[in-house]
Amino acid sequence: MASDGNKQNFEVEEMIEDTAVDGGAEVGGGGDASGAAAADFVHPDRLRRKAKHTSKFLAKLEMGLAGTPVPENMPSVSQMSRAARHAHDRKSRMGKGRGLAKKGGAGGKGTWGKPGCELGSEAATNDSRDPNYDSGEDEGGKARRGVVVKELQPELTADETHREVEEVVKEYFEHGDTHDVVMSFDDLNFGKTRCEIVYKIISMAMDRKAMQRELASRVIADLYGIALSINDVVDAFDKLQNDLPDLTLDTPDAAVVLGNFMARCVADDCLPPRYVHAYAGHADNGAASQALERAEVLLSMKHGFVRLDNVWGVGGGIRPVKLLVKKMVLLLKEYLSSGDIIEATRCLLELEVPHFHHELVYEAIVTVVEDGGERSSTMMAALLKSLYDSVTITPVQMATGFHRVVDELPDLCLDVPNASAHVERFAAACASAGVITDALLRRNLDRGRKRFVSEGDGGRVKEFMPIANI
Repeated sequence: MASDGNKQNFEVEEMIEDTAVDGGAEVGGGGDASGAAAADFVHPDRLRRKAKHTSKFLAKLEMGLAGTPVPENMPSVSQMSRAARHAHDRKSRMGKGRGLAKKGGAGGKGTWGKPGCELGSEAATNDSRDPNYDSGEDEGGKARRGVVVKELQPELTADETHREVEEVVKEYFEHGDTHDVVMSFDDLNFGKTRCEIVYKIISMAMDRKAMQRELASRVIADLYGIALSINDVVDAFDKLQNDLPDLTLDTPDAAVVLGNFMARCVADDCLPPRYVHAYAGHADNGAASQALERAEVLLSMKHGFVRLDNVWGVGGGIRPVKLLVKKMVLLLKEYLSSGDIIEATRCLLELEVPHFHHELVYEAIVTVVEDGGERSSTMMAALLKSLYDSVTITPVQMATGFHRVVDELPDLCLDVPNASAHVERFAAACASAGVITDALLRRNLDRGRKRFVSEGDGGRVKEFMPIANI
């Protein structure tokens, strides 16, 4: 069917064999007659559709069917089909360049474009079929009208509110900064549980001292209007009155404390005055009635609103220094009269000034120097020993008190001439009791006073000896 030495396309041969049937008659192979019959039955249009390059393909096929030798320089069918593919290739055949695609892959129709060009494409983000399509933006890239995206924070439950408020209030009782409390509560979504803030603050302050209760009243006043409304404060006091019998188990004077909080909130404009008058005589339990009566008495006093600013008293470090000194001196005088170390310790702790305990050490030593008796020295040493062992007075505060006495020893000697001898004797007694160390004792005595000739180490008399000899 084809001449020797020339290869034919297998696809064309198969096509010819399949189509060489006419009217149910099969065309047999072999010889020129078979080739001529096949040529008669193969339709030229079908060959054109199959051929990649029509003219050359048909020319070669006709030459092969007719028995004409095919020239050697004529390309084969596979070579012609490869040439047809290269005809649509955009690579240069001039031997120039690196063989890369034109314009980096961005040239011509139907190309993919340069690598990475899809990252800056706006069409991809605005295509509704794209997986990264943002339905919240229109074609112009602007947010659709009427669509607002907000971050929602779940509302806290009552238990979560108690836990969060407890952590913040514990820190607040240490530093006393109300602004920090306001900033901490701004980040939380209390919702309908805002009344639990006031409830938790007051219930925590009931178990503590007057200083913490004063801080609680201040933070409620600062939170009012920002994180609290008048309804939240009213609801909190309603709940406190209902739970007052249970609170009394932990705090026996809870009714009086709650009445003070009511009166203070009225003075701070956080609670309406009619709240106390409306509930008076209509309370659900006896403890609540006592609290309301206490609040009504405080509010009915002359200049009551002014006095309510000090309803918790003046305690802790906010007291004047002179007042603290007077109370410590009175404490020591009562101790010398009664000899009750436990009562003296309780009175010292009630002052709530651990940073000022060195004043008690100083006043104790001055009292021993002024009294000059053995009894006062022994009792003061026992008191300092007890306070030191219970860590009521720290070693730093104890050493500071002794340093202050030694520094002011020249002034003490003006009032008590033998003050240095009394201080030295009392310091030795404290050192033997373990209140101060021996190193601290030696250091204080070395810088304490000027020494004389009779004590064997020179002094002012020896300074004048050469002049006397002259």
